[in-house]
Amino acid sequence: MGVVCPDVRQEASRFRAEFYECLTARRDERFELADALLCVDGPVTSPVDLTMVPEHRRGHGALYGALNRGRIDVEKLRTLLAGLPLPRFEGGRMVLAVDVSPWLRADAPCSEGVKSVSRRGPDRAA
Repeated sequence: MGVVCPDVRQEASRFRAEFYECLTARRDERFELADALLCVDGPVTSPVDLTMVPEHRRGHGALYGALNRGRIDVEKLRTLLAGLPLPRFEGGRMVLAVDVSPWLRADAPCSEGVKSVSRRGPDRAA
């Protein structure tokens, strides 16, 4: 495998700056919440858990203020996300993550009223 292009750090920095501009109310706290979500080890079971992450430097009141009163310019965020370049190795090859496990997951939980359906391809016996 190749090495990811060196300008990734610059692209991440640009994305962070543009993401910050998508936050229209309580932007500093919302930005810290996003950092905390990305840096937390393990699942978040409560928003208060995020106040324990070092990237979140504010108190509980700021957290709930951002959740209750913070705003995001959704159209601007949608445009930002759609404009992100595809990750590539040096040489231009795309970086893709694909689940290629052959295991059927008949026991996987489904939403109520939805059934798990397995379909065999035309070249396989039923």
